[in-house]
Amino acid sequence: MGCALVVASVVDGHAQDRSTSKAPAPDNTKVNVRDRAASQRTADQAKETVPDREIMQQIRKAVVDDKSLSTYAHNVKIISEHGKVTLKGPVHTAEERSAIEAKAVAVAGAGNVTNQISVKGDKSGSKKPAI
Repeated sequence: MGCALVVASVVDGHAQDRSTSKAPAPDNTKVNVRDRAASQRTADQAKETVPDREIMQQIRKAVVDDKSLSTYAHNVKIISEHGKVTLKGPVHTAEERSAIEAKAVAVAGAGNVTNQISVKGDKSGSKKPAI
């Protein structure tokens, strides 16, 4: 004697089979695919030299410590190779892009940072007033 289990959810009074519904892909999927291209440097290809690791750690700490930045900004890719830093990933505003670049320049020095961060433009840079 066999037994089958059917999982369903009820939405607006109608049962829906969860096995046929697709979860939406994260909205930065295309960016991640681009960054995996053979011609593009990725964080896992960063040099394992002590100076490069220290540069990446210092920039990451500066970015994460800035609580005014969005989660997107906190998760930008920081790649250091022979002291040259590349920044990649999406952020919400041009202000976030500039702030991250400034933090990287403060650590790596002027002329050592390539900013490839893209701006999604889906939020304004201004904060909502407290009520």
